[in-house]
Amino acid sequence: MEFTLEACDKKTGARAGMITTGHGRIPTPVFMPVGTGGTVKAVSNQMLRGEVGTGILLANTYHLYLRPGMDVLREARGLHGFMDWDGVLLTDSGGYQVFSLADNRKLQEDGVVFHSHIDGSRHMFTPESVVDIQRIIGSDIMMALDECTPYPVSEKDARKSMDLTHRWLLRGWERYRNTSPFYGYSQSFFPIVQGSVFPELRKESAEFVARLEAEGYAIGGLSVGEPVEEMYRMTERVNAILPAGKPRYLMGVGTPANLLESVARGVDMFDCVMPTRNARNGMLFTSEGMIHIRNKKWQHDFSAIDPAGPTSYSRYSKAYLRHLAVSNEIMASVIASVHNLGLYVRLLQECRERIIDGSFGTWKEQIIPKLMRKL
Repeated sequence: MEFTLEACDKKTGARAGMITTGHGRIPTPVFMPVGTGGTVKAVSNQMLRGEVGTGILLANTYHLYLRPGMDVLREARGLHGFMDWDGVLLTDSGGYQVFSLADNRKLQEDGVVFHSHIDGSRHMFTPESVVDIQRIIGSDIMMALDECTPYPVSEKDARKSMDLTHRWLLRGWERYRNTSPFYGYSQSFFPIVQGSVFPELRKESAEFVARLEAEGYAIGGLSVGEPVEEMYRMTERVNAILPAGKPRYLMGVGTPANLLESVARGVDMFDCVMPTRNARNGMLFTSEGMIHIRNKKWQHDFSAIDPAGPTSYSRYSKAYLRHLAVSNEIMASVIASVHNLGLYVRLLQECRERIIDGSFGTWKEQIIPKLMRKL
């Protein structure tokens, strides 16, 4: 993988760059739709490439390991072939499930013991096995196994967790460097910075991972309930240390405003389930603000969901989409998901354009209040 830094905004830390992988070039900053189990819910690959306009997706190691399983993915020559996706794939390591499935797992020095949420069966994830699994999946960018702490957490527990993540990282890095891809293209390995909301822990973790000279770095353990100001403060702290010539990935973030504020703090890559999960629950992000489409106020509103929207799906009327949503029609999720993803992807594409032409800072301050207004 190669990363070229193309422009930096003079008034903020915003960057425009280009990631080059075996499955294509990705302009940054970039938002990655979440396709946890090998699909973005309610959105086809053709919609993702066309209407949404993305060339990169995120999938999840834990979920793919359980279903369809490694035998199927190895036979299909990886997830690209299995899901017929010719773009870039990034896989989470399963580390987030250490956090989200806390009732179904047990942490050990060697790794994490999971009890499957599907059938209760027992599985062991180690830093080494997670690399092996991601080799079989064939993702272009793989993540290290880490422990994501909840919020709030004591500094003592945050340090204990961070130290474990660092020990796991060194084992995973060794496995990565001593194994090869299966399918004829390179795979990159991103370490993950932890440390919760403690500045000195974040500094220590960023310095630790930077020493590996990896092809990119991730910032984990944020957007887990902490005040948004803390998330921004920790992002600034970490990005002041991580190498400027490598991509920086802020995991699991967030609202449109979160994305813009984090771009201004030097982040290049994002993922979040929010645009699709909220869409399935009837919440749309538009260029004029947020809409809860099930509200009765939209019943007779025949204006477009978003007249300035990024996709042709944005041109359906609010009244029609409300009718589909309250009728529990599948098309409600399709229309809302394509629209929301299109807005997220296009928003970061415009960030890139604004960084290059030097207008990013002014534009950001003007657009955030509109994006977060409740209509």
